[in-house]
Amino acid sequence: MTVGSSVKQTLASLKGMESQLSTFALNSMEEEAQKHFHEAMVLVGEIKNDIQLRVYTMDREENEYSSS
Repeated sequence: MTVGSSVKQTLASLKGMESQLSTFALNSMEEEAQKHFHEAMVLVGEIKNDIQLRVYTMDREENEYSSS
């Protein structure tokens, strides 16, 4: 697996985690649990955004990591 595909796979995993945490927050009956799930979702979203920016940079500027 190349570095580029590994980073993209990590990004896909983060998107899935963010979605799951959102679902947990919405479906939880306890307010405290909702709060913690939401906080975790926000944190994962921030990390996801950082990785997404890195993927964009890799695709645009670093030809050796490009998937094309």
